[in-house]
Amino acid sequence: MSEREPQRAQLEHLARRSIEIITANQAPTGAYLASPNFPVYRYSWFRDGAFIADAMSRAGEITSAEAFFSWCAGVLEARGERIAALIERRLAGAPIDTSEFLHARYTVDGRETGEEWTDFQLDGYGAWLWALDEHRQRHRRSIEPFAAGAALSAAYVAAFRDHPSYDWWEENPDHRHTSTLAAIHAGLRAAASWPELSTDLRSTAGQGAAELAELVRADAARLGRLPKWLGGDAVDASLIAVATPFAMLPADDPLVAATIEAVEERLVHGGGVHRYLGDTYYGGGEWLLLAALLGWHYAAVGRTEEAWAQLHWVAAHATPDGELPEQVDDHLLAPERQVEWRRRWGPVATPLLWSHAMYLTLAVELGVVAPLVRRCRARARSRAG
Repeated sequence: MSEREPQRAQLEHLARRSIEIITANQAPTGAYLASPNFPVYRYSWFRDGAFIADAMSRAGEITSAEAFFSWCAGVLEARGERIAALIERRLAGAPIDTSEFLHARYTVDGRETGEEWTDFQLDGYGAWLWALDEHRQRHRRSIEPFAAGAALSAAYVAAFRDHPSYDWWEENPDHRHTSTLAAIHAGLRAAASWPELSTDLRSTAGQGAAELAELVRADAARLGRLPKWLGGDAVDASLIAVATPFAMLPADDPLVAATIEAVEERLVHGGGVHRYLGDTYYGGGEWLLLAALLGWHYAAVGRTEEAWAQLHWVAAHATPDGELPEQVDDHLLAPERQVEWRRRWGPVATPLLWSHAMYLTLAVELGVVAPLVRRCRARARSRAG
């Protein structure tokens, strides 16, 4: 019996609990709340939702994933004329104010929130296309029900693929962020393969994906690793996603290996992963979703024991009710800033659905919930019949 076997039941229970929490916080419209107990997170993000839907798809929860894809398509279709106008202005070289772009987060019924926010984020509009394609391949499903919205999303990110925007952490809007470019690349690469889209759009998507990959690789050659943004040299944990899962570069690429080494050296403390050096949000704690993301990459490159260690670390930080927070304060980068954020917004967001999604994904990758996956798939087949 391996050392991890005595805890396997608890690990599987937390995976089941993650599905329960995600399901409980999915609106009838298909939107996933980022967090139900954190006021500014009571909305649905394309980025968070893409990872959540992918995790649910991996766990066999087909209906949940497709409900989210339907919500995404509906949000985009409702803004079809706006998207067309933005693309036309881009092609004409006309100036576009940041406030005019599509938003990053919406109410569960697909409306803009009406609150001031750092809304111009392009990564989610590529990430949900990636998640949709993964789902299509995994379960042999058609994208036809979502094709109209997917086409709009692909055209939008193709047009603005190299435009500066806010990063994963809704900061630094004046840069072209490597992880954002990877998400767009993954979405465009997927769109290029879909016969449901027009020939012209597939061609544009394929060309755009190729150009982004070349751009990122050329910039990374400066440092021998990936930077947080083009032309910079900072390290950010979101860079893990360039390889796992977005596959902009192969997981075993030397540039990726050097990037992972930099993340480990600068941002990892005993399993937990910080976002970046200089992070002061809630004191700059360790993010559970990033710990699971690193574990996912370890699994992809055959570092299996280290992947298990990441899974255990995340599970160890669940509350007694099986809820996973956004971050923990075991090792704070800026402890003097923690109180400031608690006074502003209250306790750290708990549960965070993105944390649960990444834990669930890693649990599936390591086979912790393989029996659950089989049962879910059998249930899906029964419903289809």
